[in-house]
Amino acid sequence: MDKISRINSLLEVLRSSPQRLNKIYLQKESGRRPVGEIVSLARAHHIPYLFVPKQALDKMSRYHQGVVALAAAKEFVSLESILLTTQVPFLVLLDEIEDPQNLGAIVRSAEGAGADGIVLPERRSAGLTEVVAQVSAGALEHLKMARVPNLAQAMDTLKERGIWLVGAESGSREYFYEFDYSQPIGLVLGSEGKGLRPLVRKKCDKILSIPLFGRVNSLNVAAAASVFLFEVARQRVSGEMRPKRS
Repeated sequence: MDKISRINSLLEVLRSSPQRLNKIYLQKESGRRPVGEIVSLARAHHIPYLFVPKQALDKMSRYHQGVVALAAAKEFVSLESILLTTQVPFLVLLDEIEDPQNLGAIVRSAEGAGADGIVLPERRSAGLTEVVAQVSAGALEHLKMARVPNLAQAMDTLKERGIWLVGAESGSREYFYEFDYSQPIGLVLGSEGKGLRPLVRKKCDKILSIPLFGRVNSLNVAAAASVFLFEVARQRVSGEMRPKRS
């Protein structure tokens, strides 16, 4: 991940391509006007920012000017721009996936299964770091990535657009292979430790699980994602696409 530690450089990125920025760290003791402008632009573009002691910035960058911004290995796009590229959307929504290894593995599987894009929340989510890019084995370059301020609200928008939302979670008595994925679909995956948050779970049209026959009662989120993703791919290759939900 690129680090931007010069004020003018950061302001330029904020004005020209803010979607590249994952997070901005600002020096607590700094009261200079440009920092106020950085905060205003960060708020306008829904970019997370945090005030930290100078010592914390010193560890991130030797020659910083009171700011250190983490820039993504790939620029985010809008959710709407993803929807405009397909008639029968196949999206992956990730609810607070914070491990870059897991995110990279999911990106690789999603691209391989033919997903149209991945949707991430702004906060409590791994950024598009070099680790994510490396684990994805090049898939990150080919898959559209959107970042939204509120995942639950984005889910409402998708439902209004006729997209069925399927949550993946252990314990459900309905299994992943029992659903018709040939229709517009959004696959929703929860965090590594907590799974789907209650509100996100409530917004799903279906909650489906993977039957397990060994002594382990759950799968790693990246492994579970692959199972669901390639079931979507299998059904879409073998059958005709259905019209949007009414």
